[in-house]
Amino acid sequence: MSEPMSSTEQQVQQANSRLVKRLLLATVLMFGFGFALVPLYDVFCDITGINGRIYQKSPEKAQGIEGQNLVAPLTQAEQNNIDLSRSIKLEMMTISQAGGAILFEPIDKVLRVHPGQMAEARFRITNVSKQAKYVQAIPSISPGQAGLYLHKTACFCFEQQLIAANQQSEFVMQFYLDTDMPKDVLQMTLAYTLY
Repeated sequence: MSEPMSSTEQQVQQANSRLVKRLLLATVLMFGFGFALVPLYDVFCDITGINGRIYQKSPEKAQGIEGQNLVAPLTQAEQNNIDLSRSIKLEMMTISQAGGAILFEPIDKVLRVHPGQMAEARFRITNVSKQAKYVQAIPSISPGQAGLYLHKTACFCFEQQLIAANQQSEFVMQFYLDTDMPKDVLQMTLAYTLY
């Protein structure tokens, strides 16, 4: 037979029970917070303009989606709608996270573009390793709100690129800046991170 617990043992058991309940509650709250991080991050980026993202969908996947920029060539009316009174300075930056075997650099480091004007930026990717590698470029725009006005019509970043061993390749991004871009945006930075 077991002996009845002393009052000290009962207090310890009650304290342990409360501790277990608190730890379980903390675990559930942390799990829920993990799910909330993505929308919270999006709100934070919208407010601060940090890590501006470009919303692009291919035309076949974008039908019926509102609020997304579509990848589509300029119409004749849009081509005639170039705002020559403004010139936006667009700086290109590249970062390679693919290790030292892949070199990634902008050929055109700075561009001056009129809103509505079709333009292109060129990039060079060099594989200095002895084996072929697949790479993917992920864009980011600063200031964040400017990403809504950059429309890409063709870009190497849309899909993975195969770079053969000891090969150097040049890639082009064709784009235009929307004429509705706010007048206070005079400079943008387009950064590509290569994975």
